[in-house]
Amino acid sequence: MARSGRAVVIGGGIGGLTAAAALHRCGLQVTVLERAASLEPAGAGISLAPNALRALDVIGIGDEIRDLAAWQGDGGLRTPGGRWLSRSSADAAAERFGGPLVLLHRATLVASLTARIPHDAIRTAAEATLADPGDADRPARVRTPDGEWEADLVVAADGIRSAVRRTLFPEHPGPVYSGFTTWRVVVPVPGAEFAPHETWGRGSIWGTQPLKDGRVYAYAAAVAPAGERAPDDEKAELLRRFGDWHDPIPAVLAATRPEDVLRHDVHHLAEPLPAFHRGRVALVGDAAHAMPPMLGQGGNQAVEDAVVLAHHHGDLAAYTAARLPRTTAVTRQSVRAARLNLMNDRVAIALRNTAIAALSKAVPGLLLRGFDPVAGWRPPQQPYASGITPAGKR
Repeated sequence: MARSGRAVVIGGGIGGLTAAAALHRCGLQVTVLERAASLEPAGAGISLAPNALRALDVIGIGDEIRDLAAWQGDGGLRTPGGRWLSRSSADAAAERFGGPLVLLHRATLVASLTARIPHDAIRTAAEATLADPGDADRPARVRTPDGEWEADLVVAADGIRSAVRRTLFPEHPGPVYSGFTTWRVVVPVPGAEFAPHETWGRGSIWGTQPLKDGRVYAYAAAVAPAGERAPDDEKAELLRRFGDWHDPIPAVLAATRPEDVLRHDVHHLAEPLPAFHRGRVALVGDAAHAMPPMLGQGGNQAVEDAVVLAHHHGDLAAYTAARLPRTTAVTRQSVRAARLNLMNDRVAIALRNTAIAALSKAVPGLLLRGFDPVAGWRPPQQPYASGITPAGKR
């Protein structure tokens, strides 16, 4: 079944679909094997920063996604009582980073990506395992219940519990619990008017963001034992933890049904992999570098991986060299951000909040500046559409 220029992608999430679209654009014959019965993602939002939007320019959907940006005016960081610790504007962020920050439903992004992939290239309900990673002299082999596929390139986009990663790097310890759990909802909130915000409490955070379609994407996180779940339902748990926080949080919770709430414990790869490839197999996204969500970069880094892999698909060592240092740095920054966000000590929280408020007044845009190395990334190949140059770039 071996054919010149065949790529098999294991996993039909954001990273796998972006890789398939980018490799198809490079002229490879692509097959996506997704074990779920459909590509319909869980009902939650995703934040795409300018770095990921430039990567999406490479496959031709960057501006399509930019048009979905809903953040306008001011936003920023608050305390549970509603006090603003720092303020920033959508225009200031776009000017600094060379484009907007876009919040959208994952299903919207999946639809845009699948439109860039031949329809018959995507196979659902297709459980796949790596039978042989291949080498310079032989193709890789992927096994499914319907038979084997041979490929010049296998892209492992099979998530944080990646079976392919375990096959390639059996000595790696795998993901560790990050110490906190998360909740996510996407709901219509009639009459809701609010400035987009993230709110930091004691060992917990809440974020409320608008979507272009009028719905609200809200997310929360709290320090909790691994595996803990609400004794009744997760909406009730959110009410207990966040019901007395500032507006519009009570309104969002009032509009939320128990079945709208997604809860997941957070894990990350604390120890970097030795490489993102072996033989003819390359890892992308959470399979390669799962990270806490505090910078909103998990999906963004998967999108970056995909277009860089397509650029280096004939030289996987170059792919590892391009991606391993960057994703390691972003993962470590995300871990540090989680520790800062989810402090439990009251004295440390008071000192943190005082410092943020004072520095934000003294140096406007300070919090945005810390995001420069992440959002300022550009793909190794054009086109990318943004004509605004990120700060510090010429």
